[in-house]
Amino acid sequence: MILHIDMDAFYASVEQHDNPSLRGKPIVVGGSATGRGVVAAASYEARRFGVFSAMPMKTALERCRHLVVVPVRMEVYAGISRQIREIFHRYTPVVEPLSLDEAFLDVTGCQALFGSAVEIGQQIQQAILGELGLNASVGVAPNKFIAKVASGHAKPRGFTVVESDKVHDFLDPLSIDKIWGVGKRAEARLGQLGIYRVSDLRHADFDQLTRTMGPSSANHLYALAWGRDDRAVVPDREAKSISHETTFHADVVDNEVLQAILLRLTEQVARRLRRHGRYCSTVTLKLRFSDFKTLSRSATLTSPSNSTNMLWETVRDALFTRIRIDQPVRLVGMGVSSLANSRTRQLDLFDDNDRRDSQVDQATDSILDRFGRNAIRRGTTLES
Repeated sequence: MILHIDMDAFYASVEQHDNPSLRGKPIVVGGSATGRGVVAAASYEARRFGVFSAMPMKTALERCRHLVVVPVRMEVYAGISRQIREIFHRYTPVVEPLSLDEAFLDVTGCQALFGSAVEIGQQIQQAILGELGLNASVGVAPNKFIAKVASGHAKPRGFTVVESDKVHDFLDPLSIDKIWGVGKRAEARLGQLGIYRVSDLRHADFDQLTRTMGPSSANHLYALAWGRDDRAVVPDREAKSISHETTFHADVVDNEVLQAILLRLTEQVARRLRRHGRYCSTVTLKLRFSDFKTLSRSATLTSPSNSTNMLWETVRDALFTRIRIDQPVRLVGMGVSSLANSRTRQLDLFDDNDRRDSQVDQATDSILDRFGRNAIRRGTTLES
């Protein structure tokens, strides 16, 4: 059995925990409304007003006039995230973090020590609440897809268990947008086929589905509707690739905003590489448009790297320019692959630059770890 553990409104909940005067109030964590600030996280009180993450701060304030805006304290969230992962590792070494606030855990080999998967999930949920004062939602299921859907089924502080023989009972009544990869456009196209719930998709005519959605998407959707997902939980140290992506609540049309967000994702990926002492040779950019068309572009580095600057220059100059953005974007992602534990290469004329980038990364990581996100930032991300 696999667990998916997802912190509830993580950044906002941390702020409410640390400042009791914010509890019960609609708050968001994010940037200023005077520029291109966006909502990084919204409390459940704010969500009742239609305020969500990745929304422009100006829009959020228009929807909720008494919204409380709290600046991002990334160093605090990262520190608490490390404490959460320490709790995870008490029960299993097979932890695949997806971000600061969620992770998959494979507890198959740990049940003799700590009890059933359900008992382990309950213990972890209680440990996070008892030690950190924060709520987490837990999904327990036979695979990653179902576990992730289950963790979001009864938020906040949800705990949903889907046994192997109850997969269809759980999935069938759900709306079709619960399937990974189904956005508004895909939902509309599926609706034209009379597909509104997972049960409709599971019993759909596959040939017709293929003609409408294309072979790749049809296979993907059909497999998930039947609850099939063979992906293993892969810890960072064993990962063959590392990536971060963001799905916007409202589609984005501004290239500068897209690049600022991509820089932030690149910084996160590069730090994960350095944290685990790994280097990548391939960099990939992914964009998904409002019509659900997804494009990706990859480039191979001249030598393995975990330099933020090298990865960002590749994303910005070699990949972003190769994608024509002629419609709103709903998702951006950046990833690296062809990972290695060492950097074997010949010396070249750019070694001085490489050393400088490495020193900058080491200094930046050290400053961020000690003093937090506001201590040092790249100029491109200052406003966004």
